[in-house]
Amino acid sequence: MATMQVTALCLVAAGILLALGVAGVPASLALVGLLLVTAVGLYLTRPAPRVQYVLGIDVGSLLSVLWLAPAVAALPLLLEPTASAEELQALGGLVGLAGMANYFLRPVYLLAYSALELLREWGSESAGR
Repeated sequence: MATMQVTALCLVAAGILLALGVAGVPASLALVGLLLVTAVGLYLTRPAPRVQYVLGIDVGSLLSVLWLAPAVAALPLLLEPTASAEELQALGGLVGLAGMANYFLRPVYLLAYSALELLREWGSESAGR
């Protein structure tokens, strides 16, 4: 489930950066501060999730971490604090690309996890002999 949370965070953060870029807002340290204050405010006012599963997806756990999205959006601005509005849009696209890459790599993560579990089982069986 953590991979879905990371994907959702990256996509919402990308949407924030894209919206700011389209609005013509350039990057600045004040914007970074505003995004971090927004994340803290969302954390302090987050409601208890009432929705759990919708179509097999744990929506409650996704909604419980979305307060982090403004903080994730602030991270690329720390690397490029003087970005123009157009560059802010590009940074949003890169954050969204990272989120989608994480989503498409989910089967690889699950395969690696399954392989490690299988190896651990075999190791415990051979140790028990």
